[in-house]
Amino acid sequence: MDKIIYFDVQEDEREFLKLHNEGKYDYYLESSSLTGLLQVPDEYKDARIISVFTTSRVGKEVLEQFPELELIALRSVGFNHIDLDYCNEHNIVVENTPNYGNKSVAEFAMALLLDVCRKITRAYLEYKEIDIDTKNFTGQELGGKTIGIVGLGAIGTEFAKLSYAFDMNILGCDIRQKQNLIEDYRVKYTDFDTLLKNSDFISIHAPLTKDNYHIFNESAFKKMKNTAILINTARGEHIETQALYNAIVNKEIAGAGLDVLESEETITDADYLVDINRLTEGTLRQTILNTRLQQLPNVIITPHIAYNTKEAINRILDTVMSNINSFVEGVVDNNVN
Repeated sequence: MDKIIYFDVQEDEREFLKLHNEGKYDYYLESSSLTGLLQVPDEYKDARIISVFTTSRVGKEVLEQFPELELIALRSVGFNHIDLDYCNEHNIVVENTPNYGNKSVAEFAMALLLDVCRKITRAYLEYKEIDIDTKNFTGQELGGKTIGIVGLGAIGTEFAKLSYAFDMNILGCDIRQKQNLIEDYRVKYTDFDTLLKNSDFISIHAPLTKDNYHIFNESAFKKMKNTAILINTARGEHIETQALYNAIVNKEIAGAGLDVLESEETITDADYLVDINRLTEGTLRQTILNTRLQQLPNVIITPHIAYNTKEAINRILDTVMSNINSFVEGVVDNNVN
């Protein structure tokens, strides 16, 4: 019977995983993340399959503890937390779960945009403290404004549909063009610089690659409108945090709504809470920057939860079990390496 270890398991995932593994696999459910600080128990080391979420960071020091490993079944689309070079060298297949959170993430991105535009969180907090000055809460409408969407894959497409419903003018930047978005939702494809210069709002929905790392940098912010608002529910590394902080403080742009940050793991991961010496000079600087950014009144930051709906979690679990079952039968689905 194949051995599977599930890490990062939430309470609402347990019943599903028990139902779909009982009697079929030798399985273990771990609530902890799989990181460098976790000493893998001896009874796990002969696992053929492990499954992790993005809160695990699966590098060489972790993978070396699983000499029999053949499959990493991700419960996420992204895979930048996995050492793919090591996996390729040791014939470990890595499979992701695509398309589970298209609507969830798109809806959350729109919620962030509305929040920043209408100052909802700020108004709530001040009202809660009985410190009310309605002049502080003057916002702006979305209808008739121009939204720039960077990345029009599955999530970006859903966001474009929502933007169309808000009667917004839509600019899109992607290496591929979808004719249905042009015809049905009036998306106008353009280059990145034109999108920066003409957008009232920009929302990022691109996967992280070496080509779009820090694509939003000092140069990019100087091209944007000083009334522009930036939304990011993709990956924190798309944005150079120091440049974003400076752009907002210097009023080169008007604000931001962020569900992801550079080095966000230093705030949430147990590794850094237990052993602060793991902080490098770079990650310490980044953590301070993230904290300073969070203190700005025209910035909303949430803890990487855009995907987190009941519907999306169910789709994740359905896909990961399908991936595992197919792999055991000799079929590789959703391979990323």
